[in-house]
Amino acid sequence: MAKKTSSEKSAASAANETQLPKGDTSWFVRDRFGMFIHWGLYAQGARHEWLMHQEQIPVEEYERRYFRSFDPDLYDPQVWAKAAAAAGMKYFVVTAKHHEGFCLWDSRHTDYKATNTAARRDLLRPMVDAFRAEGLRAGIYYSLIDWHHPQFVIDNKIGPYRERSAEERAKMNASRDMSKYAAYMRAQVRELLTGYGPVDVLWFDFSYPDKDHPEDFTRGKSHLAWESAELYRMIRELRPGVIVDDRLDLPGAWDIKTPEQFQPRAWVTVDGRRVTWEACQTFSGSWGYHRDEDSWRSTDELVRTLIDCVSKGGNLLLNVGPTGRGEFDARALDRLQGIGAWMRRHGRSIYGCTAAPDDFKVPDNCKLTWNPETKRLYVHVLAWPHRQLHLDGIGDRVEYAQLLNDASEIKTALGAVPWSQAADNGAKTLSMVLPIKKPDVAVPVIELFLK
Repeated sequence: MAKKTSSEKSAASAANETQLPKGDTSWFVRDRFGMFIHWGLYAQGARHEWLMHQEQIPVEEYERRYFRSFDPDLYDPQVWAKAAAAAGMKYFVVTAKHHEGFCLWDSRHTDYKATNTAARRDLLRPMVDAFRAEGLRAGIYYSLIDWHHPQFVIDNKIGPYRERSAEERAKMNASRDMSKYAAYMRAQVRELLTGYGPVDVLWFDFSYPDKDHPEDFTRGKSHLAWESAELYRMIRELRPGVIVDDRLDLPGAWDIKTPEQFQPRAWVTVDGRRVTWEACQTFSGSWGYHRDEDSWRSTDELVRTLIDCVSKGGNLLLNVGPTGRGEFDARALDRLQGIGAWMRRHGRSIYGCTAAPDDFKVPDNCKLTWNPETKRLYVHVLAWPHRQLHLDGIGDRVEYAQLLNDASEIKTALGAVPWSQAADNGAKTLSMVLPIKKPDVAVPVIELFLK
């Protein structure tokens, strides 16, 4: 029998890993709305979390500028947690380590951490404690990529040295060993899973394999670079129920799909099967704090994005990039407060809800969400019509209708309403009489009680 190549062994190992237990997503598909936090040394640059890559800043220079000056003296995680809770968010995910390699916690495996800056303390622990105290579940983002670590093999795809000559990169890589870096990652992930209470989400970011040369780490980084199979096995042993995202480049070793900065057209599927998914998006464009970015989305549009996710069976993870001094800036607080005002009155059209069954026809300029436990259908009216709104096929299934924001009754065709009409298929059309003036909320919602 011919010996298997390392690629074939890896593929077999990956296939075996798909048989491991999956994480617990039962809470995730109820809670629907979370906060992403991107915070690190790049907050001081205030011009994108990838500035080390974009501006090709060498490690030594990056340390000189940002590591030595990092002093988040206004950091108050309780303020952050209260803002998230008031916005209606039910979980959060924070960048314990981003691509720059800097760690927010007091890791035993590196000196490149918050406790060695002017902050002089672990910044992750009080954050996790504060968010849990507000009733939110805790998630941790961990960058697979690390442009700072001396064992991380430099490639020609991303990072501050990507445009150096092949000869110069080879010289820099001569003493680097990716397997030592993979061991470092496992040690740090173990710290996070064992030292910060019951972590609910592990958000890894990201793999970028060279499809033709998956074992050549100077061309990209596949699951072989991260030793993802061993990492995933360790995670499941330490925390079987933790939710793991889909960026380890390991077939089947994920619980959620994570479309980034775009809205899927429908419920996300894999091999024709609907899967658990979460859109991760920003207020503007950057994930880290960007002082001069003025492309911020409106509160109303962000509310519509959340509705759109849930109407397609998904979640929204909405990002905040705190400042270098440790605050949410005024623009972020304004959007969070606006979303919270809407969620306070409309949260039950989001929590515990999902896509409506296919037999519910969506009216023009509307989105539908459905709570399968309470048997209530929510009609999110994106463009307020004049006087009437019609829903085909459910006229004989609705018991009662009301505006959700104030529980005011909506008259329906369940009675002698003159414009009640049968749909083409003969099923009853529900006709609702709406107030002429649109309710003073970002997106009005009609709650339908079904028989």
